[in-house]
Amino acid sequence: MPKATRMKIATWNINSVRLRIDQVERFLTEQAPDVLCLQEIKVAEPLFPHEMFERLGYTHRAIHGQKGYHGVATVSKVPFRDFSKHDWQDNGEARHIGVELLGPGQGMVLENVYIPAGGDIADREVNPKFGQKLDFLERMSRWADKIDRPTLIVGDFNIAPLESDVYDHKALLKVVSHTPIEVETLKRLQDAAGFDDLGRRFIPAPERNYSWWSYRSYWRQKDQGRRLDHMWASPDLAPQARGHHFVEETRRWDQPSDHIPLVTEFEL
Repeated sequence: MPKATRMKIATWNINSVRLRIDQVERFLTEQAPDVLCLQEIKVAEPLFPHEMFERLGYTHRAIHGQKGYHGVATVSKVPFRDFSKHDWQDNGEARHIGVELLGPGQGMVLENVYIPAGGDIADREVNPKFGQKLDFLERMSRWADKIDRPTLIVGDFNIAPLESDVYDHKALLKVVSHTPIEVETLKRLQDAAGFDDLGRRFIPAPERNYSWWSYRSYWRQKDQGRRLDHMWASPDLAPQARGHHFVEETRRWDQPSDHIPLVTEFEL
């Protein structure tokens, strides 16, 4: 039997990788994940800040970016190969990159996704962005139905599914990110592949487990958070998860992202 490898995988909506490159470096230095999945990098591939990642040993990088908006990147100390780029929004936006790990964790597929926020009004007739979000999730569900590999899907899902995933369930029932139709649509995606929600496996509801606070509210005093970021494992991978935590101190750093990183440890 080959010896199991401990592997630490992180995800973080960084809200501009170039603007917050020093924070990414600090996080990588302090937490030392083997792999980091970033969302909302807001940069096209040619201008991605490769140098810092290279210097810290993240020599394997897969980037699906675009100028100024959206974009995802997966950086790793362990080798991988580019596996897939899906356009689940069907409009050319850079919102997904999939890689297959080689070497340690060999065979595991790591899907990094940035699901659309969906605008401000929870009605697809008035707000086409909301419809695009639901359609994105439906396309993902059809894709997930065919998954036949150990798969970890991570990223900013822009939905807080459980009552305890928001600071005030009743107040947010009509607010985009916590509406019943979004929660139901996300559940269909989860059920399509039998994904295990690692955030709630290791930090069971109703424990506080927020990953996002608006820039608009006095978030520290009021703690008006939502759990919008997720790490889900397929049934053949979930039993190998050994721990999961969120790194809330990044939200207190100078000019932070509005999201914080999540980290899961595996024994592969």
